Amino acid sequence: MTVQTEGVTPVAEEPPPRDPAPGPAEPSPRPRRSLPSGWLPYVLIGPAVVALAVFLGYPLIRNVIVSLQQLGRIEMISRTTVWTGLGNYTELLQDDMFWTVVARTFVFMAVNVVLIMVFGTLIGLLLNRLGKKMRMVLSISLVLAWAMPIVASATVFRWLFDTQFGVMNWVMRSLGFEGYDQHNWFDTGFSTLAIVTLLIVWASVPFVALNMYAGLTTISGELYEAARMDGASNARIFRSVVFPMLKPFFLITTFLEIIWVFKAFAQIYALNAGGPNRESETLPVFAYVEGMSQMQFGVAAAASVLTILLLMIAMSFYFRLILKQEDEQ
Repeated sequence: MTVQTEGVTPVAEEPPPRDPAPGPAEPSPRPRRSLPSGWLPYVLIGPAVVALAVFLGYPLIRNVIVSLQQLGRIEMISRTTVWTGLGNYTELLQDDMFWTVVARTFVFMAVNVVLIMVFGTLIGLLLNRLGKKMRMVLSISLVLAWAMPIVASATVFRWLFDTQFGVMNWVMRSLGFEGYDQHNWFDTGFSTLAIVTLLIVWASVPFVALNMYAGLTTISGELYEAARMDGASNARIFRSVVFPMLKPFFLITTFLEIIWVFKAFAQIYALNAGGPNRESETLPVFAYVEGMSQMQFGVAAAASVLTILLLMIAMSFYFRLILKQEDEQ
């Protein structure tokens, strides 16, 4: 249709645009296969579980099998297998020395854990009160102590308490104490374990202190101000503010330190090899000495299995405490 107006050039209407010719149909995307709901966590932890089963599960099963055998020099040379059933366990449970080592292990563990948690908490509180520069210096010192290899630190402590050239003998003589001319600090099991305690506490306090400081940074400053306005002392603030807020931290950290101290081996063996006269042996050292020194590998394997069982029994009470804490939250 053409519209004509006077003095205006007529304009023809444009035809409507044509639809493009239909091309080949594009293939529809394939639907993605998704895992069933709830399976993703198991897929993520699967590799770790497999690695634990291979590197820890097989040695544990093999250790249990060896604990049911009589395996000494004769059996290793002749390559014979002598099954004793629960004979090794019966022998250990009837051995007074084994129960002495068990009691020594638990006392040693309790003393170390208490000292680690007390000093670690105090240093963590100190980190929270220090200025930026001093906090950095102390933090670096803690990290260096924590990062030092166990054998290297044990060598240093062995030199500090050396009979002839030890620094501690020189310090005691300088302070006027008599009887410290070539004094042997490792002549009794008690003194040996006391030095081992110093070594373990020194190496373990940084972990607790740094984690304590990290936990303190999550507590709002308004809580401290409110407590001080109510006239609370520093001790009361710790009991009423810090400890309730960081109770999960104390539970988990104590749990980790119990395991760490209970299985301590290198520190004790590197300082005095469980001596003198096996008076400073704990359960891990006892199992090693029975196997490598006494060549009683069946008894040593049984001792290691009993060590795991005793630790699991002791930790079961602690697990109940942790689960109760989670239920309360």
